[in-house]
This record gives sequence, structure tokens and C-alpha cells, in this order.
Amino acid sequence: MTDREQAFRQAAADAQTAVGAESVRTIAEGIAQGRSRVSMLTLRTQPGFAEAATRILDGMAVEGVPDAEASAYLRGLADGYALRADEQEVSLVWSGPSSHRVPVRSTSRVLIQLVEEARQELLLMTYSATRYLPLEEALQAAVGRGVVVDVVVETLQGAGSALTGTEPASAFARVEGARIWHWPPDRRSEPGAKAHAKLAVADRRALLTTSANFTQSGVGKNMEAGILIRGGPAPVRAAEHIQELQRTDVLRRYW
Repeated sequence: MTDREQAFRQAAADAQTAVGAESVRTIAEGIAQGRSRVSMLTLRTQPGFAEAATRILDGMAVEGVPDAEASAYLRGLADGYALRADEQEVSLVWSGPSSHRVPVRSTSRVLIQLVEEARQELLLMTYSATRYLPLEEALQAAVGRGVVVDVVVETLQGAGSALTGTEPASAFARVEGARIWHWPPDRRSEPGAKAHAKLAVADRRALLTTSANFTQSGVGKNMEAGILIRGGPAPVRAAEHIQELQRTDVLRRYW
């Protein structure tokens, strides 16, 4: 492909980040089959698919990319990302005292690093949360560079007597542009169920899952353990699952 086709290539790369390799492959197949524009936009119900397909089709039209060439490029892009996603790196993440002789990565450093790495999408879930300035500043910087930031927190109502004090959501009140979500009690099928997950997903490429709440004590002082996964299907599946819970109103906007 030539430099004049940059708009199409950028749209394809953005689609890969936003909706994943399988959706890019679906768009390629639709183009190869000669489907109409309206039909193309409804090939998948996945959030963001119609927008991604629209940008690709617009890029093709503006740059004059032939259907066969566009389809082949998109298939190659999807295959390449799928192969890269199969390469997975897993490492131990730890809060609290270290053993010195056994190297582990600190929870606070990994969490901030994931936020700083994100370029498109960042998803966080935590049970308890209090203001933690390094995380707050990293999240604000992420919003500033155009990252879509979603944070899911427990509420005092949802936690019952297990949490007291200020609402966990208030820990992120100063991060302008971040979207805060919660699990409404009326959407919980079991009495006493808690929103207890603690994780972070950056661009569907890296997933931190940990026992640590996103508080200064949780990521730095307490003894907590977690796993950082880079590559493979886990980061993608985690992001897809959270977005499906948002779409079906299991998770609801707090603000």
C-alpha cells in the first residue's frame, strides 16, 4: 500500500484496537462479499463495530482503495494481531514486604505503568478506593491524551456495613473526563453480593488482576498478590466482559 492510503490504514489500526481482530476480519469478509454499506454496519452487534466499519469504509472511499486490496489488508492485519495475541507473558505482582532474593513486581508500579501505557482504552475495577495521588495524576494524564477511562467501584449501599466513610467513587472525583460505574443493588441476583473485583485492563493488551484495592494501603502497604498478563486472550476477554455488563445495564453509570 502507498502513503496515500494512510487514512485507510489508520482506520484499520484503530478498528483493531477498538473492536479486536475478529471484528476486523468480519469487516474484511463483508468487503470481499460486496455487501452494501448498510449491511456492513450491522454484521456485528458489538459496541463500536458500526463506528469502526464506517471509518474503514470512509477511508477506502477517500483514498480509492480497491475492495480486493482492502479485504486482503484487513485479513492480514487481523491475522497478525491474532498471532501476536497468542504470545502471552505472565508475571507475579506483589504489595507489601519483599523477599529480596525472589524478584517480584510491585502492585503500585504495575498499576501506574498500565495507566501510563494506555493509548485508547483503560478499564479499572476496585472494591474500596481512596485518593491515591499517583494514580489520580496518571488517570488524568490518560484522559488528557484521549484515552477512554472507565472505572467500576463498589458503593456504600452495595457493600452494606462492609464499607464505611466516603463513597469509593469519590477517590476519582478529580479525574475530569473519567466515567465512573457501579453495580446497582437492584441488579444483584443474590442478597449480600459485593462488587469485589480488582483489576485493570489497558488497550485489551495487558491485564492486572489483584487482591489489592486501589488505595495507598492496598497497592503499597498491605500484603497483596496479583498477576500481570500481557498478550493472549485474557485482557481481551476481560474488557469484552466488562463492556457487555455495561451494555446490558448490569453496570450502570455513577457519573
